[in-house]
Amino acid sequence: MVYISSAGTDSEIMKNGDKFFKVYANLPLNLREEIVLVLPDVGPITWNVAYLEISGGTLVGEKILEKLFELQII
Repeated sequence: MVYISSAGTDSEIMKNGDKFFKVYANLPLNLREEIVLVLPDVGPITWNVAYLEISGGTLVGEKILEKLFELQII
């Protein structure tokens, strides 16, 4: 898994990524289609979209991780 870092250190991003995957793995399947976050420049983000973006190591995935951590969701 590769994480692109523009804000925060690589270890912080990986730590948040690990937290996300732990939370995601414990979510009931029907909740994974629920909107968890809305990013102004991207739009609504479901848990499944977040998983795809974060596991793909995209810049959007990094923004999602930062916001989920900032909002204390992960």
